[in-house]
Amino acid sequence: MKISHAICLSAALATAPGLAFAQDFEAALKARQGQFRIMALNLGVLGGMAKGEVAYDAALAELAAENLETISELHQAPLWPEGSDNMAIDGTRALPSIWDDRADFLAKWDAFGKAAEQLEEVADEGQSALGPAVGAVGKACGACHDAHRQPSS
Repeated sequence: MKISHAICLSAALATAPGLAFAQDFEAALKARQGQFRIMALNLGVLGGMAKGEVAYDAALAELAAENLETISELHQAPLWPEGSDNMAIDGTRALPSIWDDRADFLAKWDAFGKAAEQLEEVADEGQSALGPAVGAVGKACGACHDAHRQPSS
């Protein structure tokens, strides 16, 4: 490959992530809200089992925990475009603190990921193992909600 072609290719590849993340604002909001709906669905399944409201099913628990762990690995940057907080638009409870203190938000997302990973490790070990792990995920979610989500009215 000629040097000039390599330079052009490198420049194109360097800008590609920015182009990919310069996505439609509404699509980003829908994806973000969809992410949380999927999380709620899976946490509902696991919470029901942990509380004994639903019969424990190791395969289903493992699947739901794996879904949460997989979601935790998604890059969050494209889902949180500037101007998508509750002060700028309707239909979201995301506080401006997400953008004002991005490091704290991402640390809380990382804590959710670690809790989800631990949940996945024990999800097939029975209801008694499931309860504390689901509680840890709930605690991680709550920490982020307390800091970065407007309470429901």
